[in-house]
Amino acid sequence: MQRTLLVAFAAVAALFAVANTANAQAIITNGSGIYLGVNPLGNLNVPDGTGDISLTPTNSSYIGLYYSGIDGDATSPGCLCEGFGVAGNGVSGYADIAEGGYVNLSQVSFASTASTATSIVTLTSLPDLQLTQQFQPSASTALMENVVTITNTGTSAITDIRYNRTMDWDIPPTTFDEYTTVQGWPAANLLYTSDNGFAVPDPMALPTAFMSGTPVNANFYHTGPYDHGAFFTFAFGDLAPGESIDFSIFYGAAPSESAAFAALGAVGAEVYSYGQPNPAAIAGAAFPIGEPVTFIFGFSGVGGTPVPPPTVPEPSTILLMGAGLLGLGAVIRRKRS
Repeated sequence: MQRTLLVAFAAVAALFAVANTANAQAIITNGSGIYLGVNPLGNLNVPDGTGDISLTPTNSSYIGLYYSGIDGDATSPGCLCEGFGVAGNGVSGYADIAEGGYVNLSQVSFASTASTATSIVTLTSLPDLQLTQQFQPSASTALMENVVTITNTGTSAITDIRYNRTMDWDIPPTTFDEYTTVQGWPAANLLYTSDNGFAVPDPMALPTAFMSGTPVNANFYHTGPYDHGAFFTFAFGDLAPGESIDFSIFYGAAPSESAAFAALGAVGAEVYSYGQPNPAAIAGAAFPIGEPVTFIFGFSGVGGTPVPPPTVPEPSTILLMGAGLLGLGAVIRRKRS
C-alpha cells in the first residue's frame, strides 16, 4: 500500500531512542542472492546502504527481503510493514516500523556479521520473557532462516506464550499488485492467520482479512491480485522457569512456485505464505502465477506437517554433484592411464 513514509521515519527515530543502537542495523546475505535488512529489535526493513551494502533495488530505497534475481524488495516499498510480536501472561510487545511502532520491548543486545544477525530483547513489563532471534543462511540456497527462541529466565511460570509475524507483500515487478497464498492449517501451534499485512503484529489481537473474501484462520491459494500480505500468530502454551521453546522462520525467493515449494521442502517448513507478482500486469510477458519470482515466508517447528522434501536436488546441490562427477571422471582417467 502506498503510504507516506513520514510515519515510518518517526517510528525509526523512536526505535533509536528505545533501543539506543542507531548504528546497529544490518543487511545480511546468504551469498546466493537473498538479502535481509534487520533492525536491532528483530523486525525487517532498513535503509539501503546500511552496513556498507548497497543494493539499489528498483522499487525501494529500503531493504527488507531483497532478491537479486529480480532486483527488487518484497517488504519495504510504500510501507515499512514487517514485524513481530511476543506475549506471555496476557501481556504483549511488538515491533513494526509503520504499524504500531515499538511497544513494550527492551533491547538486550544486537550483533551482526555479513551473513548473520542476532537480536535479543525482553518484554519491558515482563523482563523474565526473553526473545532471541538469530538470522542466518538456511539449508536451502533460496532461503534465509530466523531461529526464534523464547525463554523464561525467571523463577515463576509464564503462561500463554504467543508469537506473531506479519508482513505486507509488495512484490516486484508489480509492486502493490500481487497474489498471496497462506498454507499450513491445521498445525498444533498455529492460532491465527489472515492476509492482513497491515495489521499491528500484536499476538493478543484477533485477525482480520484485508482483501474482501479472503478467509481468516484457513488456507487460501492465489488470492488477488491485490495489495495484501500475511499474518501469522502462534501459541505455545506455558513456559516453566528456565524453559525455552524454539522454531524457525524462513524468508526467501525463487524463480517459480515449484522452486519455492522445493525450497520449503528442503528446510521442512510446515506453514507458509507466497507473495507473487500479477503476470497480467507485466508488459510484454506471458508468465504463469509464480514467475518470474515467488517470494517465500515460512515456518517450521510449529506443530504442522512438513512440506515434502524435494525429489530433485536444488541447483546448488546439482552443481556440487556435477563437480564431484567431474572429479570422479578424472580419477578414473588417471587410473586407466
